[in-house]
Amino acid sequence: MFTAVNHQFLVPFNLDFDLNDSPTSIPTEFSDKELKKQLRKDQNDLDDLQRLLYAQDKFSLLLVFQAMDAAGKDSTIRAVLKGIDPAGCQVFSFKQPSKEELDHDFLWRTAKSLPERGRIGVFNRSYYEEVLVVKVHPEYLSGQRLPFQPNIANSQEMDRFWDARYESIRDHEKHLARNGTLVLKFFLNVSHEEQHRRFLSRIESPEKNWKFSDSDLKESALWDQYQTAYQEALSQTSKPWAPWYAIPADNKALMRNMVCEIILDNLKQLNMQYPKLSAEDTAKLQSYKKSLKIKVL
Repeated sequence: MFTAVNHQFLVPFNLDFDLNDSPTSIPTEFSDKELKKQLRKDQNDLDDLQRLLYAQDKFSLLLVFQAMDAAGKDSTIRAVLKGIDPAGCQVFSFKQPSKEELDHDFLWRTAKSLPERGRIGVFNRSYYEEVLVVKVHPEYLSGQRLPFQPNIANSQEMDRFWDARYESIRDHEKHLARNGTLVLKFFLNVSHEEQHRRFLSRIESPEKNWKFSDSDLKESALWDQYQTAYQEALSQTSKPWAPWYAIPADNKALMRNMVCEIILDNLKQLNMQYPKLSAEDTAKLQSYKKSLKIKVL
């Protein structure tokens, strides 16, 4: 079983997590130029480890990204995985569920997109939407055709319902870990003020207009409810085999460095090695080498 690498922004296990104590920005002595240079080095190291992961073909890596709108999920995924062999990596985004997805349990649509052994899978949003967006908007449950529909007006009944979903998530992630999937989860913790600055940038920059929707403002108005939902989800589901990291997201360059660093540190603990041939197969290589007729110019 995996054990999460400790980090200053690791969400503690089996303890109440107070999101108010989790910073959205931290001071740094490094310039953006220096941070980008370090990120390039880390990208190369991650590329090496991805090749090793692919060659060994025993483990898989699942990266889960959750955040409020404009926190930088898309750009962080793009920056951290820049240079990774596309054959060994896959990215899936999960938004409003389809009719087919609603005909299954809430874990089905992500389960069928899990990474195979040897590959890196990335979830841009995930099954956690079912205890985040749906918790803030419990009326969405009426469209899920649940066999045991909870009464959203009954707070105790709803508490039991959410507890059951947290339990399903914990069991699901533990099952993945037992079977060789390293699960790392990142909450990109942006401040409300910074989110609004980024919304304004999307409005004022024509090339970014397509990113903005009036629904972004509607959800932003529910900031406190979302913060409560995130706090509860992270507290309930951060485990040694599937940790949450609450990453300060107001400084994008620093955030990307921290995410990449955490991925590297966790991958290194797997102590992966390239497959080794048997003594018999190794001996055969010399005869194969002689049979290759190469004209040297």
